Amino acid sequence: MSIKVAISNDIFQCLVRLPPSVQPKVSKFITRFQADPRDASINYEKIRDAIDDKVRSVRIDQAYRGIVLKPEHGDVYMLLWIDKHDDAYAWARRHKINVNPETGTLQVFMAESVGGLSNYVPEMVEPMPDMPGAFDELKDKELLRLGVPEEQIQLVRGVHNEFELDSIENRLPQEAYEGLFLYMAGSRYDEIINERDLIAAEQIDTSDYGAALQRLSSRGHFVVVEDELELQKMLNAPLEQWRVFLHPMQRKLAEGTKNGAARVLGGAGTGKTVVAMHRAKWLAGNLEGGKKILFTTFTRNLAMDIKENLSSICSADLMERIEVLNLDRWVSQFLRKRNYDYKIVYGNDNEYWKRALDLAPDELGLPDAFYHEEWAKVIQPQSIEDVDQYKRASRLGRGTRLNRADRVKIWSVFSEYRTLLAANRKKEVDDAYRDAAALLAREPSVLPYAAVIVDESQDMGTQAFRLIRNIVPEGKNDIFIVGDGHQRIYGRNKVVLSQCGINIRGRARKLRVNYRTTDEIRRWAVNLLEGFSIDDLDGGSDDNRGYKSLTHGEIPQLERFDTQHEQTKFVGKLLQDHQRKDKKMGEICIVARTKRELDKLVPELDKIGISYFRLNADTSDRYEPKSVRLGTMHRVKGLEFDEVILISINEGIVPLNVAVQTKGDKVERRQADLEERALLYVAITRAKKQAVLLSYGESSEYLT
Repeated sequence: MSIKVAISNDIFQCLVRLPPSVQPKVSKFITRFQADPRDASINYEKIRDAIDDKVRSVRIDQAYRGIVLKPEHGDVYMLLWIDKHDDAYAWARRHKINVNPETGTLQVFMAESVGGLSNYVPEMVEPMPDMPGAFDELKDKELLRLGVPEEQIQLVRGVHNEFELDSIENRLPQEAYEGLFLYMAGSRYDEIINERDLIAAEQIDTSDYGAALQRLSSRGHFVVVEDELELQKMLNAPLEQWRVFLHPMQRKLAEGTKNGAARVLGGAGTGKTVVAMHRAKWLAGNLEGGKKILFTTFTRNLAMDIKENLSSICSADLMERIEVLNLDRWVSQFLRKRNYDYKIVYGNDNEYWKRALDLAPDELGLPDAFYHEEWAKVIQPQSIEDVDQYKRASRLGRGTRLNRADRVKIWSVFSEYRTLLAANRKKEVDDAYRDAAALLAREPSVLPYAAVIVDESQDMGTQAFRLIRNIVPEGKNDIFIVGDGHQRIYGRNKVVLSQCGINIRGRARKLRVNYRTTDEIRRWAVNLLEGFSIDDLDGGSDDNRGYKSLTHGEIPQLERFDTQHEQTKFVGKLLQDHQRKDKKMGEICIVARTKRELDKLVPELDKIGISYFRLNADTSDRYEPKSVRLGTMHRVKGLEFDEVILISINEGIVPLNVAVQTKGDKVERRQADLEERALLYVAITRAKKQAVLLSYGESSEYLT
């Protein structure tokens, strides 16, 4: 039998923490270990008092040791941990490696002694004698099925609340912690189990580590390295471990044949874009017939960032089969090739609107903003061409009521606006989408695509999805959509996919685990949207039930200043302190609602010698180790940084007055307020470890 060498994802975290002088030695050892773990030069030392007699230590150098699972029988070797000598031995004495008899997952967990985990219950407020445990209704076998190792059932039985569960998180296997917090958040036991798609327990051989490593649940924590080239790619980009270690649910969504269109929702940091990229990779490698995959999103800069990241996980051959374009650019290119005789207008043409609004009936007293909103929210999404269609149109969700007679009176405004556009050979984006869809309906076999993948779908409108439905024929693997209504920031109407011809029934899933931000940052962000109704992109509602981060850290830091000058000085001093502490400046981003607020900061950065890189709409993200990044809240969407410094969170700027106060009625103002909250939600959840929120003068109401 061939030897299998598996590497835990903990190794990549170890590598990041090691001194630069030690990292090359570790890489050299891992390469040698992968090539032949039975090499005579690798000295396996037994560890006295280790709770798991299969673990051994191996020498990296005089000061550092690796911890390895070396089988007495069989052909599976695993590299589990790397640390200083004493710390590595202490880790080995506390941890055990087993195959869960109910899930078949290979698990690494903390256990000083079998059955002795009562010693692990942290010091907390003593529960009342009659206080029920959080998992009293679950049988031991059901806890095992959720991923709890048999040795930890006693520990879990002592949990009464979320605080206590979080306090033992680092002792539990990840699948166990996730299953327990989902159950505590209100998910039914059978729902959690069904999502995991587990095999029958009687098929599990707990001594067969090779079989365990092949299961999706194990591949979220271990990778079996097949060759040295693959290993070197992993070692050269240790911070990019998401490229290798997909969560079991993520991998399940990304791989395999789907019987039709699929939709994946998930809060910020749950890996929706990662899933979409791995879906593109899987499709490119598995679809026959030489057709391509179109990967599209809403903004141009996000498409550039996705293309760059895709090229890091896909070979050149696979990238030849994946076309990455934001939808506006795709439509423009498609129509240009067909001699489209219209200029596409991005946004409203104010000159034509001004002339059309001269026809508005004075007796109704409707503000100009009402007409813009009615056009964007009712007429364009429903493809309304004449007054008879408008009289019958649904206006669900609009704040200003109109009877049929009122609709007849105001129709002349919309008719005039459309006439002016046509006379000047111009069309809005929704019109261009509609025209492209009509062309495709007449020529259904014209495109080279086998599938379309849509990222940030919440920012696309009805006409966009009707077009996407026409780009590929309905069938297996045709459309894969990821999004999150909590992050809708571009003022689009709520879309109902089924009304666009996209049927996701039975193929709608939700990601709930946030892998990016700390739970402290996640909680702060979620509170911004408390009390608002969020849609699920298909006529239903979405919520943050069970949405959870696996890491913890400092709560977001809030600072208020009297003047903009004081805020600027604070930012400068904070960055200088980071430099002195050798923090990675390239992992810091300064974010503002407007470019103007960023511009005010630049002279101070120049003065104190802080290097920076501006994130612009027409450039992709670029990591420069010594340069902080500057970007607007809109521009940083889709990116992530160790630390985010949000500046000028002031009344009038967040929310931006012009974005809210100019709306036509109170319903639209409330919707605009939600979009401004979503924008701050997006911005703060770019932070992986730390968030700093600054204001001057009167602070934004959102900071309360």
